[in-house]
Order: sequence, then structure tokens, then C-alpha cells
Amino acid sequence: MTQDPTQDPHELPAPADRRHASQHARSVSELADRQAVTLETILAALRSPRLGDREARETATGIAAAALVEARSSARQGADLLEPVTGAFGRLKAELRPLVRHGRVEVEFVEPPPNGRALPGDVAQAARAIVRSAVLIVVDSSEARRVRVHWDCDGLHLLIHLRDDGVGELRAHDDALRPIAEHLSALGGRMEVESTRGWGTEISIAVPLDPAPAALPMEDLAELSPREAEVLQHLARGSRNAEIAGELGISDHTVKFHISKLLRKTGTRNRAELIALLR
Repeated sequence: MTQDPTQDPHELPAPADRRHASQHARSVSELADRQAVTLETILAALRSPRLGDREARETATGIAAAALVEARSSARQGADLLEPVTGAFGRLKAELRPLVRHGRVEVEFVEPPPNGRALPGDVAQAARAIVRSAVLIVVDSSEARRVRVHWDCDGLHLLIHLRDDGVGELRAHDDALRPIAEHLSALGGRMEVESTRGWGTEISIAVPLDPAPAALPMEDLAELSPREAEVLQHLARGSRNAEIAGELGISDHTVKFHISKLLRKTGTRNRAELIALLR
């Protein structure tokens, strides 16, 4: 392929190209994760002491066939479609059921509230990939025998909680969790890891249900004080008053004061209108 002579070979890719590359990398990561779960599940069936040779082979064949059907079904589904949160969680359980049935780790599922907000397709896919990766981390740990998976929703984020009964030595910056951390970084999510030696590890994850708003143009911030601009940017990300106060090291009362000034300067009547104006 010939290179465009007008293009600087040292020029950085455009933002749209970087987003496309990021989405492609995320899709490849999710595909690799699905394959890892399928292979781990097949191995679990073949190694299971509860299955005879013939039954193990039949089970492994069934797992592989189901994975092919799932792959073809996923290829036909658009990432922009909405999934009910209970339906998305049900698909997760179906994906992990063979591993749970034949593996050595028991997985307990805690259902999300049925009235929770529907999930964008890409968020639902990412959440399942994240949980599958986390469960595989537990499976790879010989000490863990049980993991609890709980989904919830606060209206703005899908909240994922996982807890195992392993040795409790996992840390947020460990290499095992790096794929999950990178996945969440691309989604604008966050993860907290708390381990207690001898008691296991708890992982708390929040995945935004809406794409992060673009940063406000600097010309629109010209009439604001630096502190007002900081509060405004936090509002644009959907942060609550207490979160803004903690991030900026100020009191809740001061946050409310700055929001009142922002309302006057923008001509909006309430916080909801201000956030809608930003978006």
C-alpha cells in the first residue's frame, strides 16, 4: 500500500482513528476472553473426576458446540442495542454455567434488581467479559473454592462486586488484573480491590452506562473561575456533591455554593438543566 505523500509519517492518529483502534483492541480482548473461558470449561469437563471418559467427551463436545452458537449469535447482535439488566446477567450465568458445573470453584450469583436500568449492548458485553476474566483468575488460584458475583445499578453505573475465599493476596496493580483494569480504563470505569490475608479478596467495579461527555471547550470556560470550572467538569462526568468535595478537598457546602453560581452564570434553573446543558 502506497503512503499518502501529503501525510506526515510522524503525525499522530486522529482522535477518531484512536477510538476505532481502542474499540478494535477491546473487541479482540473480549474474543480472547471468551475463548479462554470456553477452553477452561472444556478442560474442566475432561478433568472432572465425576465424569466418565465417554460422558466427559460428550460434555466437552456440547460445550464447544454451544460456544459456536453463542459466537454466531453475538456476531449478529449490535452493540448499540439495549439489554435488560436481568437478561444480561442471565447470559453471564449461562456462559459460566458449564465452568461452574464441572470446575472446582463454586460460583454464587446474586441477581440484580429487576427494575434496574437497561444496559447499552457494549456495556453488557464488557461487564460479562470482565466477570469472566475475574472468575478465571479465581479458577487459576488453587486456594479459592468459592466466588460470589453480584450486579447492581445506581442509575448511572453498572456496579459489579466479586468476592472469593482465597488467600487474600490479590492487589489492584497485580498483573493478573491488568486486562480488567485496561478494559475499565477504556470504558471510563473504576475498580477497587480489597484483600484480607486468609479471608479472600473483594473486587468492586463501576462501569458508566453513558459515554463520558467531551471536555468543555476552553472558550466556554473563560468567564468561570478555576474552581467553578473544576466543579463544572465534575458535574459533566455525573459526579455527586460528596464525590466532588472529596476530589477537590472542599466541603459539601462549598460545592453547593459553586453550583449556585454556575446556575446563575448559565441561566439554568436547577442541577438537572445544568447537566443537560453540558451534554
